[in-house]
Amino acid sequence: MTDAASSTTSVGAHDLSALSFEQALAELEKIVSELESGQAPLERSIDIYERGAALKAHCEKKLEAARLKVEKIVLGQGGAAGVEPAEFS
Repeated sequence: MTDAASSTTSVGAHDLSALSFEQALAELEKIVSELESGQAPLERSIDIYERGAALKAHCEKKLEAARLKVEKIVLGQGGAAGVEPAEFS
């Protein structure tokens, strides 16, 4: 088993919540590389594709939580705390 192969199976679907955004993104990048290489057998490709989909959803959830947190900590004029939409352009 390759490094990418062992790392994508080391954490089960139930453990996704324990992964940081950075860990999940790194694992997702390894999965994408393995799938793009075309070297994985069909069954493995299906398994890691499913894992990749779960990691993508996890990353999106983490990003949304971060966006909401940024909106909550924006300070208004005069130092008064307020909520403003975050812009990520």
